[in-house]
Amino acid sequence: MKIYGIVGYKNAGKTGLMERLVTEITGRGFRVSTLKHAHHTFDVDHEGKDSYRHRHAGAHQVLLSSRARWALMTELRDGDELPLSELLGRLDPVDLILVEGYKRDAHPKIEAYRAENNHPILAHTDPTVRAIASDIALDVTQPFFDLDDTKAIADFILQEVGL
Repeated sequence: MKIYGIVGYKNAGKTGLMERLVTEITGRGFRVSTLKHAHHTFDVDHEGKDSYRHRHAGAHQVLLSSRARWALMTELRDGDELPLSELLGRLDPVDLILVEGYKRDAHPKIEAYRAENNHPILAHTDPTVRAIASDIALDVTQPFFDLDDTKAIADFILQEVGL
């Protein structure tokens, strides 16, 4: 499986870019999965739901299943967060996995950058950032894309991973 990341600071446009890339790349006939890193505690179910009650009762794993989808939740309790490599190994085989976040891992990435956030540019210090997608022109040595030019960004990623 091929992996490619989208990184950037909060509110840089990562999630919107991921969504557009999934639509664009799957529209070309490729199977795509996504993996997103969350920096905080999150719930995919809510208080009062059966799965929530199972987790809060102490279940290590809760698997929800229906005709439309299934989801497996694993509680780490006080355990360590799993590394990206282990999480990737738990996904079904597809043509491409797009990873949102995990900016410190060594996979190739595109940086999403918005001028209004005024954050440092990650690409200046991270050689795994292969290109930048921004809402303003930037003085960088990596390939540069307009943040909204989804087709060109998809072309670049697919060429980079050999698809």
